[in-house]
Amino acid sequence: MNPNSSNHIKAILQALFVTFLWSTSFVIIKLGLDEIPPLTFAGLRYFVAFICLLPFALSKKRISEFKQIEKRDWLKLIWLGILFITVTQGAQFIGLSLLPAVTVSLLLNFSSAVVAVMAIFFLKEYPSVLQWSGMALFIIGALIYFYPVVITADQSLGLVIMMIGVIANAGSAVLGRGINREMRLSPFVVTIVSMGIGSIILLSTGIVTQGFLPLTLRNVAIILWLAGINTAFAFVLWNLTLRTLSAMESSIINNTMLIQIAILAWIFIDEPITLKEGIGMLIAAAGAVLVQWRKRKS
Repeated sequence: MNPNSSNHIKAILQALFVTFLWSTSFVIIKLGLDEIPPLTFAGLRYFVAFICLLPFALSKKRISEFKQIEKRDWLKLIWLGILFITVTQGAQFIGLSLLPAVTVSLLLNFSSAVVAVMAIFFLKEYPSVLQWSGMALFIIGALIYFYPVVITADQSLGLVIMMIGVIANAGSAVLGRGINREMRLSPFVVTIVSMGIGSIILLSTGIVTQGFLPLTLRNVAIILWLAGINTAFAFVLWNLTLRTLSAMESSIINNTMLIQIAILAWIFIDEPITLKEGIGMLIAAAGAVLVQWRKRKS
């Protein structure tokens, strides 16, 4: 087997595992939002994840890597933290507190279209006709799965917030791909710096605007799991896959959470999948496969 092909398949599997962890987060976050304000909750999750990673940054190797970060790299990492942690995750938590989880998931799926356009202008990555077709098929499947989507007047604020989150999510995907594609900074450095900056801003904003309530043991357990496994570990692995996968590929893999969340809800929350939803998931899955399809190089 071609080593490049093997590395590509490995990166796809790693990225899918990360999206599985993130899919379970939707269910866990919904439980925590009953008692914790959304911005404070999001800030706690990512700040605790940053603290979990901090001890690993104290080795001589890591300290040497931090010293080698150039000024332009610091600026990119700061913007990545603001876009991916502060804005995207903050918007997602607020969105989950105002909108149904299926609506939030549907809106996030449209990030791939924005990513495709941004990647052309900023990364010079041009999707093939097959990949464009796969993206269109994925979106059609998502629309079939969720149709009809009803947004009431009192949910308009949540819709606006999520659209801001979608744009920030797309921007962070392109920026993250650009940083990791250069392979000058390790995935760990990219993760801990961007997460530290973004989480501090997010948590500070949450405490100032929404306050900080005493946490129960249940809430502490939720935050520790989300921070340690679904964030600290998952984000390092995700940044590692960005060294191999294009921005559009990563975005589409991220969108498979649509299918994973539905299956998890069916198994753990006893929400059955209708025939229409099943058809939509199959179409979306086919679209995701097309985006990953690559012609062999002679």
